[in-house]
Amino acid sequence: MLEPFRLPTKKNAKLRKLLEEIRKDKKLVSLWKCANITAIDRMGFSDHGPTHIKIIANSTLRILRILIDAGVTPSIVKDYGMSNDDAEVVVTLASVLHDLGISIMREEHEVYSFMLALEFIEKYLPGIYNEEETAIMTTEILHAIISHHRTQKPLTIEAGVVRVGDALDMEKGRARIPFEAGKVNIHSVSALSIENVSIEKGDKKPIVIKIRMSNSAGIFQVDELLRKKIQNSGIEDYIHVIAEIVGEKEPKIITTFEL
Repeated sequence: MLEPFRLPTKKNAKLRKLLEEIRKDKKLVSLWKCANITAIDRMGFSDHGPTHIKIIANSTLRILRILIDAGVTPSIVKDYGMSNDDAEVVVTLASVLHDLGISIMREEHEVYSFMLALEFIEKYLPGIYNEEETAIMTTEILHAIISHHRTQKPLTIEAGVVRVGDALDMEKGRARIPFEAGKVNIHSVSALSIENVSIEKGDKKPIVIKIRMSNSAGIFQVDELLRKKIQNSGIEDYIHVIAEIVGEKEPKIITTFEL
């Protein structure tokens, strides 16, 4: 059992049931650990295991809820007449399963994640949904998984949310751009410059992503990774990114960088 793995389920009984299943699934937890063996121990890159999954699941759920509060209709509601609760299940389960493929290979890992995820989807959903609903949910979750990589284009709001949320796990060196541990270059320096990432409600746009950096090198993470994840995500019009330099020792080249 993975502890703690907490999500603000609020009044979503379906999400609460899903979370119960995830918490007791030893095979799923083992695959998260295998993903980290590949990413960290064998490749010397950044974390893609249980901690990453917990961060992303919470981030995607927050992004989706802010969008819904702002009047944005999830695709599963618009196209299939299902509910906002179902959209929350889609982004959560896609977040939980999106990096399983790294346990096999990092390159094209979204394809391997797609293959490994089906077993867990077929295990969890029938206890929550009927046969027709399960089929719909399965396609939506798998689409979000396969399109979280920036070479693919999300076709649903939920998939766009997962794609953007995946890039936000970048605090204190937790970069989504892989960098070799102990090696000094723009990848490692920029990753270690990210102090804090927050997802807030905005005024002009529904979502404001605020990034605090100790060094202007952190711009590399924002511009090279986050910008490319947001572009063509399908939710780019709803997002405003503000990156601020908060370090006191560095001569200021810039103080604020916005997308």
